[in-house]
Amino acid sequence: MQFKNRPKYFSPATATPAKPDEEGFIRRWMLLEPIDKPNSGNTVFTDSYLREHFNMQYFKGQQTILPKDGQKVKVSFQREEVPAGFGRSFGQPQEPAKPKIVTVNQTLTWHALDSENMNVKLFRFAEKWGQQVYGVLFWAVTIIDCDEDIENVRLAVGSNSASMWWLNGQEALLLSGDRRMVKDDAMSPRLTLKKGRNILRGAIINGPGMSDFCVRFLDENGNPVTNYKVVKN
Repeated sequence: MQFKNRPKYFSPATATPAKPDEEGFIRRWMLLEPIDKPNSGNTVFTDSYLREHFNMQYFKGQQTILPKDGQKVKVSFQREEVPAGFGRSFGQPQEPAKPKIVTVNQTLTWHALDSENMNVKLFRFAEKWGQQVYGVLFWAVTIIDCDEDIENVRLAVGSNSASMWWLNGQEALLLSGDRRMVKDDAMSPRLTLKKGRNILRGAIINGPGMSDFCVRFLDENGNPVTNYKVVKN
């Protein structure tokens, strides 16, 4: 039994620009309903696995789209599935099972949301809007509007489990392995938030765990960066 969205975790994003919270955490996001991508465990989330699977095309424009609230995308990709019961040979020799190739087709919707918490609770998002809560891949996008260049900042991320992040189309940070959500768990090299619009994208993958993430920018002294707006497309 699932207890849907209790207590309140999200509210609809408004047209009014948002600010990061007092600790610098970004709470306004465009979230895509979860992609069905089962993994029996999170130990497979090595750097090579993540780069391969995060760089697959699941939907058109996944690295360029600026989604709008309610916009739908068609997800289509192929995945391997090991037959159920593989490895249970009861003492008899067993030939390696050949993975079954399954084509996944989903129509998913983007949601413009403000998180009630500094950590964006993807598990609760999936409970309310998704078809599954475990063995899933999430895509997140946010638009950052700066009045001037903000130089020498670091992207600080925590995620459950693995994730990858891109700023203005360039890879900024990869968090691999079976992780729990800890703020500032990993930090990028020095980056520049340029004057005007900046696009931050993230992909978060999890097997049997309760997915969530938190994101902020820190300056060279480790202080949260808050002098920008987060806008709804």
